[in-house]
Amino acid sequence: MNIIELKERPVISGNTKLHKIYLQFGELLKELNKKELSQSSVKTINNEVEELNASLLTEDKLRKLVKQKQTKILKQVEKEFKIVPKNYYRTLWLAVGMSAFGVPIGVVFGLSVGNMGLLGVGLPIGMVIGMAVGAKLDQNALGAGKQLNLEIKY
Repeated sequence: MNIIELKERPVISGNTKLHKIYLQFGELLKELNKKELSQSSVKTINNEVEELNASLLTEDKLRKLVKQKQTKILKQVEKEFKIVPKNYYRTLWLAVGMSAFGVPIGVVFGLSVGNMGLLGVGLPIGMVIGMAVGAKLDQNALGAGKQLNLEIKY
């Protein structure tokens, strides 16, 4: 069973943001079609695409709906099959690194110097640590064949 494609919408070409995210969603569907997915997952994805194709929304409401459907499909595929787009883990771990590593490092630095105003020094350090961990996870996903040849940009 194949994943159905998005229907052509010539009216969206005037809105560049909507056009970009619509094309990105179409590319995501093509990439997912190349992967081995279960029948139930394909059926769920097809239901989401059919809902989007049947929608009469335009402009910002359509863009919001496309983002919702794209996010829902990506979460499902990541949860079930560990298939992720390019730089998925790097983006995810950037925030984790800042909060889990950066803030404690900043607190320790601020306390050791005696100036809590230097708390923010740890954030970029944590960000770099998080990005390094995420890049390694992305590299592992690529090596295992669990990475889509597509980077999601919102």
